[in-house]
Amino acid sequence: MASPRFAEPVWSLFRIVVGLLFLCHGLATVFGVLGGSRGSGQAIEPGTWPNWYAGVIQLICGALVLAGLATRPAAVLASGSMAYAYFVVHQPQALLPIENGGVTPALYAWAFLAIAVIGAGPWSADALIARRRSAPLAPNSRSAAVRS
Repeated sequence: MASPRFAEPVWSLFRIVVGLLFLCHGLATVFGVLGGSRGSGQAIEPGTWPNWYAGVIQLICGALVLAGLATRPAAVLASGSMAYAYFVVHQPQALLPIENGGVTPALYAWAFLAIAVIGAGPWSADALIARRRSAPLAPNSRSAAVRS
């Protein structure tokens, strides 16, 4: 039995968790924290193609998706970077993700694509900005604006 009452909050939680996990990958790659890049304890050398740039995308897009700010463009970029990682790094080794070690990039690519299509949900900076833009001015605020 489906409960639409919980759909929007659960979608927001999904976006938050996916953004946080992606952000953690970026932190590990760029700064060497949380075990470092691929558990090495080290950061990737700045400017190294494509790993360092992927880490920067993970860091920035993960933070934006986590906050729900500019969610759709950030999710499109994150999805594309994970599709690139899958098809360039993993897929040439074997056809299926379970065989080529590409399960994580494949899941991220599809999760971010879903976030880009559906949006951030109600618990997001994007939703807060939209609510503030559409909120009518209070009577006192309108008269104060006219006087200034």
